[in-house]
Amino acid sequence: MGEILLRLFTVFAPLSFLTVGGGQSIIPAIHRQSVDVHQWITNAQFLDLFALSRLTPGPKSLLVTLVGWQAAGLAGAIVASIAIFVPSALLVYCLARIWVKHENATLIKAIEAGLIPVAAGMILAATGTILKAAEGGIWAWGVAGLSTLALLYTRVSPFLLLGLGGVIFLLVMP
Repeated sequence: MGEILLRLFTVFAPLSFLTVGGGQSIIPAIHRQSVDVHQWITNAQFLDLFALSRLTPGPKSLLVTLVGWQAAGLAGAIVASIAIFVPSALLVYCLARIWVKHENATLIKAIEAGLIPVAAGMILAATGTILKAAEGGIWAWGVAGLSTLALLYTRVSPFLLLGLGGVIFLLVMP
């Protein structure tokens, strides 16, 4: 049990520093480590835990807590939560103090501008990981692509798109 707890910490603590753009930016890494490398959960369990983490209030990095729970029960959930939240929280606290003192500096503005595409790319990678793990094939990618275009170029409600996507999958998937 102690080995699993140590492994949970050593896997998720470094990922804590990569949560640029929020917890969703590290979903590909969480999937790879949890399903492929350590086999704490299956692909299907990952999707279930991902969906559950999106339904619950709070930070979306709670996915890591749920993975920890599956891997090692309550102790695993606690260790995984500490590993994903504490390192980045300490870093942000320290950086925020520096940031405020130098908020108008050219370097700070360049860093902020540079992090925007990094965060967008990581979020896009997370979307690809979820679509691949869902095994919905071309239909999943098509619905996601069309929904993205609809959201970018119209004022359609995302809830309507979710409903339409669900209907499409009910009609198409066996």
